[in-house]
Amino acid sequence: MKIHEYQAKEILRKYKITVPNGYVTENAGEASSIYEKLGTSVVVVKAQIHAGGRGKGGGVKLAKSADEAKELANQIIGMNLVTHQTGPEGKEVLRVLLEEGMDIKKEYYVGITLDRKQSKPVIMVSTEGGMEIEEVAAKTPEKIVKETIDPNLGLLPNQASYLSYSLGLEGDYAKLAAKFFLGLWKAYDNEDASMVEINPLVTTGDGRVLALDCKMDFDDNAEYRQSEHPPLRDLTEEDDLEVEASKYNLNYVRLDGEIGCMVNGAGLAMATMDIIKHHGSSPANFLDVGGGANPETVTNGFKIILSDKNVKGIFVNIFGGIVRCDRIANGIVEAAKNVNINVPLVVRLAGTNAELAKEILENSGIKMIVGDTLRDGAEKITQAIK
Repeated sequence: MKIHEYQAKEILRKYKITVPNGYVTENAGEASSIYEKLGTSVVVVKAQIHAGGRGKGGGVKLAKSADEAKELANQIIGMNLVTHQTGPEGKEVLRVLLEEGMDIKKEYYVGITLDRKQSKPVIMVSTEGGMEIEEVAAKTPEKIVKETIDPNLGLLPNQASYLSYSLGLEGDYAKLAAKFFLGLWKAYDNEDASMVEINPLVTTGDGRVLALDCKMDFDDNAEYRQSEHPPLRDLTEEDDLEVEASKYNLNYVRLDGEIGCMVNGAGLAMATMDIIKHHGSSPANFLDVGGGANPETVTNGFKIILSDKNVKGIFVNIFGGIVRCDRIANGIVEAAKNVNINVPLVVRLAGTNAELAKEILENSGIKMIVGDTLRDGAEKITQAIK
């Protein structure tokens, strides 16, 4: 689950992490009064969308007067902001964050995420603040310093101090940065975040160390113990079909292809998308219906897939292990009777009672093509849509 910058900064404040003073608004008319309230000669007007690269896309502007703040807010609110992370379709800006201007001395980067190879969190810092960390990693990886965090111990004070000095900070700046890193770890850990990124972290001429920007994502699996998180979700920032699929506990991600995929298990789903690509077509989605693949989940899966106008065919590729293939086949037949499937449908089932399942599908009276293997199914669906 992603949240906006202004929401992430409110969370940082809970952990006594210094962030600029600021106010969010959906009404450009309020920008002039917010400028006066902030009391600085320069105010930053920042578009609030779930994507990076806002500055390059024209979503971050500097206002030097109350009238200019209102004018810039009016320009940004309602604009379709295109960045490298939104794709060419862009995102509509519904609100802006106005923050006090800063006497920036130096910019840095800091982020915490999970290192899946070690199965432990890792904190990364760099002197190259303001740049995309992927670009830094590709061109100058030596400028990224990493510290692995033992989840049983948390980020230790000596690690925080080491990170501060690795950025070349000294004196009070080094102490404040170390305190910042320790607070950031507490926020990451206590909030069940999957990622928190401060880019840039800045030192100021008046001796402060603070988060000029903040991006934070939460682990959806921990939502049951984070009652404050669900209200932060902004459905306008999410794909409509993905939101609809989440209502039925379907793991769905829309892609830009033409073959709708319905699979059980993330690994099998990835393999299915790969083999479709191998045979000259492209997947329209990632859809994992889970272990059950019962009539209800399959019906909802069909409806979600068919709601995508780009879908020209559907490939159902399910492995029946704990749940027998004949039961899955009956579920698919029942679901197909309840949904108007107006595109070619290929079904391939493997596992327990696969042969019986094949008979059920072939004798169902439903217009479908039965595949024998993964390759066979992929070939048949790519041929069918042609």
